Amino acid sequence: MPTYHVEMMEGRTVEQKRRLAEEITRVSVEILGGAPESVDILITDVKRENWATGGKLWSDRS
Repeated sequence: MPTYHVEMMEGRTVEQKRRLAEEITRVSVEILGGAPESVDILITDVKRENWATGGKLWSDRS
């Protein structure tokens, strides 16, 4: 089964991450088959100062 790597800016709650993991797992099993226990999800929180879009750091945006 798959391993998902999710990178997002920090600030989400543990409950939001929990729900995300549950839904990714549910959809993976629904579409790909297999057991929920075989779906791995790695969540990485990235500080806004370490993420840039369009040449600008997110920490510099208003």
